[in-house]
Amino acid sequence: MPEATAGRAVARVTAWLARPHGRLGIRWFDVAVTAVVIGLVEISVVVGGGPGASPLDWQAYLLGAVLALPIVLRRKWPLGVLIACSVLLFFYYSLDRRNISPAPLLTLPLYDAAVAGFLVAAIVIPAFYMTVGLFVVDVTTHMGLVALAAEFLPGIAVLATAIALGALVRSRRELAAETASRLRLADEEREAEAARRVAEERLRIARELHDTVAHSMATITVQAGSALHLLGPGPEPRGGGAAGPRPGAGGAAGPRLEDSLRQALTAIRETSKAALTEMRGTLGQLRHGAPDEPADQRTGGLDRLPALCAAVTSAGAPVSCHTEGQPGPLPADVDHAAYRILQESLTNVLRHAGPDARACVVLRYEDGALAIRVTDDGAGPPAGAGPAGAGTGHGLTGMAERAAAVGGELQAGAGPAGGFEVVARLPVTAPAAIPAP
Repeated sequence: MPEATAGRAVARVTAWLARPHGRLGIRWFDVAVTAVVIGLVEISVVVGGGPGASPLDWQAYLLGAVLALPIVLRRKWPLGVLIACSVLLFFYYSLDRRNISPAPLLTLPLYDAAVAGFLVAAIVIPAFYMTVGLFVVDVTTHMGLVALAAEFLPGIAVLATAIALGALVRSRRELAAETASRLRLADEEREAEAARRVAEERLRIARELHDTVAHSMATITVQAGSALHLLGPGPEPRGGGAAGPRPGAGGAAGPRLEDSLRQALTAIRETSKAALTEMRGTLGQLRHGAPDEPADQRTGGLDRLPALCAAVTSAGAPVSCHTEGQPGPLPADVDHAAYRILQESLTNVLRHAGPDARACVVLRYEDGALAIRVTDDGAGPPAGAGPAGAGTGHGLTGMAERAAAVGGELQAGAGPAGGFEVVARLPVTAPAAIPAP
């Protein structure tokens, strides 16, 4: 715990030191660095005597401190700081000279200029000072080559190291930036390629559905209409939808059978037309590459449940529908998912429950959820069947996925009293209240 507290304190102090202050963006860290450079320059002023040097007095100390003052702006103007320090150093040598090395003053500005990309200036300025310094010292002191080398080589090495380090840091930063840019471009290209493949696959699926299922549904609609035309006009369909007696059962068997046949063909035609309309909407979504079906274009909702129950009843499986609780508005995605779950459940009753099966639909509006239960008294799942969704079809899996997509859950299996049972619970998000004006 003490170590963590100390670490947080150090981090806060470091962040405060590195934070820019004022309009010039001066950081306290740069102020501290400038103070260090002033101290190094003052040491050079103290030891920088020699022939013709100015006396070591308060003026020498003041001028030495002034030389390093521009460094406080190193973050904002790295090239300007280098030029300012160089110009001040030139005037120092001209007006009140003491034999100081330019290395303590120019090392940090040279590094900053090299990092900022001003490599030419960072090389030319110290080269000029060292060349002029060698000439002046050689003329005034007549030192030998070895003495000149011992005098100037340490400063040259320090300045060259600062320039090389700055150039290295800049190149590493450029390499890191280029690598990040390439990685970003590669990610964008992968995403674009994945999107292109998804679009191509959606288009292929749309073509296959249009050329197979949509064509078949259109054919069923036309054939059902043709059969109704051949039957000719008849009496209005009577309630119940129950099939009449078979031929040979009585004198009225023929008309009753014809009425039942007309009702069945009408149901086939209307159901196939509705399915074809929905499929065309789905194909449009696939072709346009929409990530999901917009709520305002969804054709299935609980408002269509009575028609669905009537269609299934007409197809031979009577359906009773019950509502519990107080019905309320549902979010579009929950409404759509609920209808599709009911549609698939009742379709499974027709396909698998067997003859004379009856279905019961119960919708229960709970606090924050919609509970759905679909049961039938048919044959139930075959013996030895695996868990829901483990068969060759995809209906149960699709229902479970629709429920999960809206944050709900679904269970399907053998009912407690036989038959088959589908139970789903879909969360309902209450609509936000609109404040009164």
